[in-house]
Amino acid sequence: MTAGVHVEESGTEGPLLLCLHGIGSSSAAFAPQLAELGRYVRVVAWDAPGYGRSADPAAPLTLDDFADAAAALIRERGGSAHVLGVSWGGVIALRLAVRHPGLVDSLIIADSSPGSGTDPAKAAAMRERAAELAEAGPRAFAERRGPRLVSPGAPAALVRRVVDTMAASVRLPGYAYAAESMAAADLRGELPRITAPTLVLCGDQDRITGTGASQAIAGAVHRTAYVIVKDAGHLANQEQPARFDAWVLAHLRITARIPEQETPACL
Repeated sequence: MTAGVHVEESGTEGPLLLCLHGIGSSSAAFAPQLAELGRYVRVVAWDAPGYGRSADPAAPLTLDDFADAAAALIRERGGSAHVLGVSWGGVIALRLAVRHPGLVDSLIIADSSPGSGTDPAKAAAMRERAAELAEAGPRAFAERRGPRLVSPGAPAALVRRVVDTMAASVRLPGYAYAAESMAAADLRGELPRITAPTLVLCGDQDRITGTGASQAIAGAVHRTAYVIVKDAGHLANQEQPARFDAWVLAHLRITARIPEQETPACL
């Protein structure tokens, strides 16, 4: 086990699917995927270093460090993995595919971007988040940010679950390291080097990164499919899990040869 990194797992057979959460979350964000996709593949969802039940890092971590920590989890389980990254987790997954291409069988990049470093204003705003967390505390910070992560029409129960997950997951210094890794990231020049087949998904009502950022990824990576998830905000995997999981399984059916008859017909 990678030192200090907590994971949730489901499924005992089939290819490995490693799930990397967004900057304000934890493995809890993948509860729908752990329940559904674990019927077909081995699902591992991490709490990134400094998040949730994982240990705080002993020193600042860069995007490369987060990617290398994900690579270590894959190596521990032998072979390679399909990697699902949401938002910040998608940025980590993209860097992982560049740094360790032999470990990545395919990518699923959801509601993500090439990094906040593509725009000075976005980078500055990202860097301000650590001070905001320090001043407000995790609960108030989550109450302020969580509702925007889903669509305006999202059920109240989902909004509360997103807020509660964020409040229980984020803390300093891990969040500050994650925010800096995003602020410094501009992967536009690296994306054409990715060789893994890639599925890019984005909620049609994503108010955080938006469809344009996902389209930038899909347009730069050579082997991609691009999907808009209807009636979903930035957390499409949580807001529309049946649709999201069906697309992921369709992707895995091609890239990992999961039998077609086992996938749900809800695309």
